[in-house]
Amino acid sequence: MYKNLFVFFAKLITFAVQFLIINIIVVDHLSYKTKFVRTAKDKKEWFVIDATNQTVGRLCTRIASILRGKHKVTYTPNLDSGDFVIIINSDKVQFTGNKWNDKDYIHHTGYPGGQKIVFAKDLNKKNPIGVVENAVRGMLPKNSLGRAMFKKMFVYQAGEHPHNAQNPKTLTIN
Repeated sequence: MYKNLFVFFAKLITFAVQFLIINIIVVDHLSYKTKFVRTAKDKKEWFVIDATNQTVGRLCTRIASILRGKHKVTYTPNLDSGDFVIIINSDKVQFTGNKWNDKDYIHHTGYPGGQKIVFAKDLNKKNPIGVVENAVRGMLPKNSLGRAMFKKMFVYQAGEHPHNAQNPKTLTIN
């Protein structure tokens, strides 16, 4: 009789422990949902980036990330939560390899036979800010949100800019 009673109490204790563990340690799965900000309330910052001797792709991916706001905790994909970026010395950017001669920028005028091809070295001579602008524009969303993000970028050929009143922070890219 004691043997059956011992087995009964052992089963009862294991059941009670299992019941307590299940009810105490159960995690509410709804508490782990990602919270998105509904409006971009945070203050926009201003950054200055010197493009001297920077590789175009590495420089522009960092710029696009700042324009989108991916460096912030409050990043939301459907809101413009990015900061303002000022790029100076855009004519001193670098390409790796032989891209100055090989890379081409193609656009079409909309008329028959209106395909225009410009090489990177010719674009840099004619419009030095065009290389950086084209690279960043290609890395942003292709919609109205991307166009709004692109308007927060200011590219200058020289080492000076007219945005000193905004107290921009200097950002170095390695």
